Amino acid sequence: MKRMINKSFAVHPDFKSHTGGTLSFGGGAAQVMSKKQKLNSRSSTEAELIAVDDVVTMILWTKLFMEWQGYPIEKNILYQDNKSMILLEENGRKSAGKRSQAINIRYFFITDQVEKGNVKIKYCPTDNMIADFMTKPLQGEKFRKFRDLILGSQE
Repeated sequence: MKRMINKSFAVHPDFKSHTGGTLSFGGGAAQVMSKKQKLNSRSSTEAELIAVDDVVTMILWTKLFMEWQGYPIEKNILYQDNKSMILLEENGRKSAGKRSQAINIRYFFITDQVEKGNVKIKYCPTDNMIADFMTKPLQGEKFRKFRDLILGSQE
């Protein structure tokens, strides 16, 4: 199970960010989401953490649902293109710098899930972050590439 989550920072008129994500079991996207964040964030990293918090319950629910259907999920991978965010998710408060210390502790729920082994975080280069399709307008080759990946017409 591969989930890609990304955000666009402060893109709405009220300066709220936007969350986008995809879920894939191989080819194509089984689930996509795109929604405005409910909170204003002070940094791009904080907006990314809010994006993950917005979808973490769906990540865990999908894993449990598949297992109850008789399909054991050995790899529940969350891909991100922000290395600072990956450190925050894996290490929690220990990786919080001066700009991220104001982040509310409730957003470290993902850190707890990583420690329990329910989710594994992996780096995905921005050029391969399919969730960008759900958060910002894309043009040309990048649009066509991500569209084809989401529709399952390209591996």
